[in-house]
Amino acid sequence: MMLSIDELKFDDNGLIPAVVTDHYTKKVLTVAYMSRESLKISIDEGKTCFFSRSRKRLWRKGETSGNFQHIVCIMADCDRDALTVEVVKDGPACHLGTDSCFNDYIYVNNEYGDEFSLSGLYGLLTERNLKRPQGSYTTYLFEQGIDKILKKVGEECTEVIIAGKGGDRDETVFEIADLAYHVLVLMVNMGIEPKDIAKELAKRHVIDHKVKQQKMK
Repeated sequence: MMLSIDELKFDDNGLIPAVVTDHYTKKVLTVAYMSRESLKISIDEGKTCFFSRSRKRLWRKGETSGNFQHIVCIMADCDRDALTVEVVKDGPACHLGTDSCFNDYIYVNNEYGDEFSLSGLYGLLTERNLKRPQGSYTTYLFEQGIDKILKKVGEECTEVIIAGKGGDRDETVFEIADLAYHVLVLMVNMGIEPKDIAKELAKRHVIDHKVKQQKMK
């Protein structure tokens, strides 16, 4: 449903909270406030503009740092008194120079309290491929191309075999993590998404069905 600014509910100070998220990783980058004017500027310019409650003025994200946030979409909640703003960012979202303003975790002792996800890593690698920041190992792999990436995947496969054969659990976990990272780099390079792998696995109703071996005969 398409909404107009007039349909939103601003608070007594004329502000509405805006949760800014990364388009690729879906990670929350920051929470800021928008006035009617700053929201209109954001829509017109396609970049985030907020209202500073401490300085009592408008401020465009990146106006001094150059770390602009290019808006992909803006959504309102069901009560129309809060916004989410999905962006592609040019640099760190936090004034402290970090990727996000949310970096300190509060530990939750249950089976769901794991902040890391492979899909999140895939999103981060996709962003690295697009922006190619200097000094990044991931940038180096993408710039070297498919042959280098495949070489690293092969090397990590060997390391997993050696660690597993040696019976060292911690070392095997370490090497599998290295392999998973390089496989994800390969996937991004080839345009293969996690959902493509999930779809292929879903087609295999019997998990010990030897598809590869049957094709090789």
